[in-house]
Amino acid sequence: MSEQKIVPHLWFNNEANEAAQFYTSIFPDSKTISNTTIHDTPSGDSDLVSFNLAGYSFMAINGGPHFTFNPSISFFVNFDPSKDENARENLLQLWEKLSQDGTPLMPLQEYPFSKLYGWIQDKYGLTWQLILTNPDGEDRPFIVPSMMFVQDVSGKAEEASDFYLSVFHNTRRGEIARYPAGMEPEKEGNLMFTDFTLEKQWFAAMDSAQSHDFTFNEAVSLLIQCDNQEEIDYYWEKLSSDPNAEQCGWLKDKYGVSWQVWPKIMAEMIANGSSEQMERITKAFLKMKKFDIEKLVEAYQNK
Repeated sequence: MSEQKIVPHLWFNNEANEAAQFYTSIFPDSKTISNTTIHDTPSGDSDLVSFNLAGYSFMAINGGPHFTFNPSISFFVNFDPSKDENARENLLQLWEKLSQDGTPLMPLQEYPFSKLYGWIQDKYGLTWQLILTNPDGEDRPFIVPSMMFVQDVSGKAEEASDFYLSVFHNTRRGEIARYPAGMEPEKEGNLMFTDFTLEKQWFAAMDSAQSHDFTFNEAVSLLIQCDNQEEIDYYWEKLSSDPNAEQCGWLKDKYGVSWQVWPKIMAEMIANGSSEQMERITKAFLKMKKFDIEKLVEAYQNK
């Protein structure tokens, strides 16, 4: 499998380790990859966990009570009967496990677009859309992050996905379904659903004009793993639209979605560094908005 360039990053108050353990226990072929503690951050000691669910990479951090999950970014879990004869059974099983202390947002039942679909908020607040997919359609991966454009960005899903398709490489548009007339408050022609690839990874987007009391925030950000400074500079310049949101490699785009632009070498340094090296690199990156690889490496090597 090709390396995952864009990794969903989940912000927890202090349950990152527990949540990673929970998710890796209920998803098939899943495991924790690494677990590191970064000391003396503004939130105190922060645990950073990398884990893999059915071949799909996630990162999670304990960063304090600053951000809470909401349905603006959720995760589709595609159960495909043409690939798995127990697809329905496995979907029901996962739904049951995510339901423990969770809240269904859309009940698990048949809908016009699927024989079996449900949207659930798990006990940590993260939301999942479990769907029995149509095996006639083009193949999709098991897990697909989905953005819902609401409130002041409602109606912008198409414009935003066009923008992402123009910024990233190895992109293409997949399906597109629009709202028909008569589905007020949804506006005819707005995106009911679309999916697309960025760096060969699938993402989905939809508009909703319903009254929602949430919008995009930092609880779920999308972390771009960059090979070099040139790449960091490129994504930073293309995506960042709010100077106030720029901090420690984080930025917000013009639609309010949070991204992190990370040097790949950072993960290696964090995984392999001594406590002194970690202390130096933490001090260095806490001062940065956009990451400067050269300065991070210098701090790590104590130059």
